[in-house]
Amino acid sequence: MILSAQLLHLRHVPCFAHTLNLIVKKALDQTPVINEIRQKARKIVGLFRSSCKAKDKLVEMQGLMGRPTLKLIQEVDTRWNSTFDMLQRLYDQREPVAAALSNLNNDTAPLTSIDYDIIQQSLSVLQPFKFATTEMSEEKRVSASKLIPLYRMLQHKLAQKKGNATQESTIQLGSHLQEGLHSRCGGYEGFRALALATLLDPRFKNVAFGNAGKAQEAEKHITLECASLMRSNTNPEPEMSTSDPSSSSPSTSTPVETQDSLWDLFDTRIHQTQMIHNATADATVEVKKYINDAYLPRTHNPLTYWKERAVIFPHLYVLAKKYLCMPATSVPCERIFSKAGEIICKKRSRLSPSTAEKLIFLNKNL
Repeated sequence: MILSAQLLHLRHVPCFAHTLNLIVKKALDQTPVINEIRQKARKIVGLFRSSCKAKDKLVEMQGLMGRPTLKLIQEVDTRWNSTFDMLQRLYDQREPVAAALSNLNNDTAPLTSIDYDIIQQSLSVLQPFKFATTEMSEEKRVSASKLIPLYRMLQHKLAQKKGNATQESTIQLGSHLQEGLHSRCGGYEGFRALALATLLDPRFKNVAFGNAGKAQEAEKHITLECASLMRSNTNPEPEMSTSDPSSSSPSTSTPVETQDSLWDLFDTRIHQTQMIHNATADATVEVKKYINDAYLPRTHNPLTYWKERAVIFPHLYVLAKKYLCMPATSVPCERIFSKAGEIICKKRSRLSPSTAEKLIFLNKNL
């Protein structure tokens, strides 16, 4: 993807879900105490997933304590949210796990109460990133316009959660997350395509920007693009007649214009200037009218909004289709790659390309 963007001389925007993954994984690796807890948690989960005796003992303890029979989740190195799920499940099942470990002849060290307190606070700090990752992994919703507001909301929630933390390691984790978020996502508002996509989303408009100057700059760019679209759609006006009705009057002294007039260049420039002025004024009116229109509820679909208002904002409707279609994450296409790997396997190695294509298409669209 990066190479194709370079060859086409396009600016590449990294997948937001993968960016969040890199931010959280680096922050976890930079926090030694939490890293040690993860190592201990992996060993505990590995024991209960590999040993039938340990697994049966856990199920027995869950039944005695009236807890749901749930398996522990093992961490996967490539996905940080698997770390979140592992710690969350381990924290929820901490009592049955501790009881099962105490009844097993095994040298696996259990987690202490302080460890569980750190896990609880760390999960609270990481929860906004979990929500953001889940939201950006959706397939059938507009995503590019969410990057700027999601970045701002993550900043706000992270500062709030970090302020409520009492464990030093959790505060340290929050600081690393803030640094990573700022270094990797801090320039989103300066990226024109993302800024215009956010402005053209009726759920966010200019309120989603943390920098008022960037919001005004985005509004200026969208007005210029709207005016350019208006000028390109304007039909050339019919040529004016060279004979003015007043020229028949003997009192007029205006010379009759010939086809090869001395003033051709000047008249053309006046006409073009007038067209630019009119288009800019009309574009400004259309953009202001859209900005002042009622905000769409955040859970609604912005594409439905633009479909219903295509007649009211005809030129912004064209720009909305251009910018809102950008995918901000590669998760959906990677899901297709994974599904293709399941369909085209050793046992089905003789599938023809057309059959494999049809099977993948049906799997993703039915």
